[in-house]
Amino acid sequence: MRIVVVGGGIMGLSAAWQLTRRGERPILLERFARGHHEGASHGETRNFNNAYAEEHYLDLLTRAREGWDALGVVEGEPLLRRHGLVSHGSGAALGSAHAVGLEEIARRLDARGIPAEVISGADAAGRWPGMRFEDTVLYSSDAGVARAAATLRELERRIVAAGCEVRWDTPVRAIEPDSDGVNVVTDAGTHRADVAIVTVGAWTEKLLGGAGLGLPPLRVTEETPAHFTPRMPGPWPSFNHFVAPGSQPANVYGMPTPGEGVKVGFHGVGDEIDPDARPHRPVFQRELREYVRQWFPGLDPDTAVPISCTYTTTPTEAFVLDRVGPVVVGAGFSGQGFKFAPGVGATLADLVLDIDARAAEPFRLPRG
Repeated sequence: MRIVVVGGGIMGLSAAWQLTRRGERPILLERFARGHHEGASHGETRNFNNAYAEEHYLDLLTRAREGWDALGVVEGEPLLRRHGLVSHGSGAALGSAHAVGLEEIARRLDARGIPAEVISGADAAGRWPGMRFEDTVLYSSDAGVARAAATLRELERRIVAAGCEVRWDTPVRAIEPDSDGVNVVTDAGTHRADVAIVTVGAWTEKLLGGAGLGLPPLRVTEETPAHFTPRMPGPWPSFNHFVAPGSQPANVYGMPTPGEGVKVGFHGVGDEIDPDARPHRPVFQRELREYVRQWFPGLDPDTAVPISCTYTTTPTEAFVLDRVGPVVVGAGFSGQGFKFAPGVGATLADLVLDIDARAAEPFRLPRG
């Protein structure tokens, strides 16, 4: 089967890798150079957050963990730093349409054999003195940080070692499906494929808007968390703060990033942008410093170094994983996707090969 993967961020690389594990040899095309900072996959770390109550996200997370475990140790260290995750607050968790109690999230994690314990805010402050907490805290030792840049390098290494080709600096201009396959059009020529996987993040609507797939509206924003310098050595877990509505601009997330500090960011508050005219303009930085001043006695709020990435968000923040004819699409990861990437890649590979793709069912496009 001739398979072309369009998009060389974490999702495209994961899909190509999962296809090689099934004996396929796709070609991968990426518009930017290796290591670029224009999308959503760059940087050293991403939060490996397992504090989900929805069963389909936990199913996908379980599948992702199988992939992370298969990737294993890279450059002398696991790609997952499982230093733990603390979640607190009374607001709605990521992926939830309404507030779900931390005790309920803990119950659902425990039912799957995922370590989870609910402790008091006072006990949590004693264990992590650099942070303040609300009354109840959920702690999971099975979460932490994904080493983002190292993961991209390792996935490419494995893809190439399997005999596949990765072409950087190769923009795709059009995806043209027909009854027999799909044309993937680049400046250098057209690739004819049986199936194309399209995982292009912020450029999804630009590339697929005319392909008749029935995509939901995709809102592209530039998000600007910041790294803060610790005043104390830690320990520093990864964290979620599910804030009460109106008390902060949005929920807060973060994680330690060795050599850069502790990343703290508001979830999904950036300005809507055209990804081809990205302003790289930080927003809500005063509010972020004030949040750190209030909730992180162990960080210096005046040392903020903003960083930039994009979110591509659906109206419900639900992912899109589906196949329409010869086009398989992974999109709308809504600032939550990186940790799920090996599971997303496996699901996209299932869709390509037309094998059991039950994992995709909760994420499919509307039919009819």
